[in-house]
Amino acid sequence: MALVTTKEMFDKAYAEGYAVGAFNVDSVDIMQGVIDGAVRAQSPVILAVSGRMLDDVPYIVQACKLAAHDNAIPVALHLDHGKSVKLCKRCVDAGFTSVMIDASLYDFDTNVRLTREVVDYAHSCGVVVESELGVVSGKEEDIVVAGKYGQFTRPSDVVEFVSSTGLDSLAIAIGTCHGAYKYKAGEQPYLRFDILDEIADKLPNFPLVLHGASSIPKERLDIFNCYGGKLPQAIGIPEDMLRQAAAKAVCKINVASDLRICYFGELRRQFALKPNKWDAKEFFLPARQAVADLVYDRLVNVMGSANKA
Repeated sequence: MALVTTKEMFDKAYAEGYAVGAFNVDSVDIMQGVIDGAVRAQSPVILAVSGRMLDDVPYIVQACKLAAHDNAIPVALHLDHGKSVKLCKRCVDAGFTSVMIDASLYDFDTNVRLTREVVDYAHSCGVVVESELGVVSGKEEDIVVAGKYGQFTRPSDVVEFVSSTGLDSLAIAIGTCHGAYKYKAGEQPYLRFDILDEIADKLPNFPLVLHGASSIPKERLDIFNCYGGKLPQAIGIPEDMLRQAAAKAVCKINVASDLRICYFGELRRQFALKPNKWDAKEFFLPARQAVADLVYDRLVNVMGSANKA
């Protein structure tokens, strides 16, 4: 199947009360693991690529096209946190089917202007656009936002923002957080479902997106730390809260930290357990399988998108 946009994915997800997983793929191995897990779950899936991974855009696009072509599930290729109009246009031209322009750190009017410019260009090429209103806190890659909860999305702003930009999906800030350290030890996880519900009331049938939504599974974190990693007490978003969001108006949930901890933790373990091996498949195939198992679990038990392909 060819790469698709997220339009039909989100329409179906909204109507049936589930979310589509957007998984950040930092390597071909991780991408293959994501596809393996989605095929097993018979779920639509979004391959998300961040700006720092775009040194060789044509290679990334061709690899993702091949992965989609070889499997009979809907696969979208998405630019995550595009920090400039130029980058978004570059990805549209290269064959991405979805792009995110992240101008959330600018003032409202500038965010509208930049988003509108990307929307006009992308829509002329049949590509869909996501933008962010409010600011998700935390640190991941080049994203650094101070404050425990960043800046919540103001429900009073969403109608004007969507109508002024013409975008296709809206990333909102309701308490999720980028990176592995979403909560401190002993801190009560907290999402503003009241804000989510108010936004959904103001934007009926409009797909919403959650960023910073890794749950940081303890068993995978333990493996990462046991074999030389140093991420003590990393705490993520509880899976039941993410499932609750997916059953509402959230049609896309982003997962990045979970995949990285899972993949590199398994690599660390394989290196430690096989000191006399030097065949690449001895190390990378188990790591890819670990990613596939994680993705399958997230699609079935968190997104609720199994058998929705």
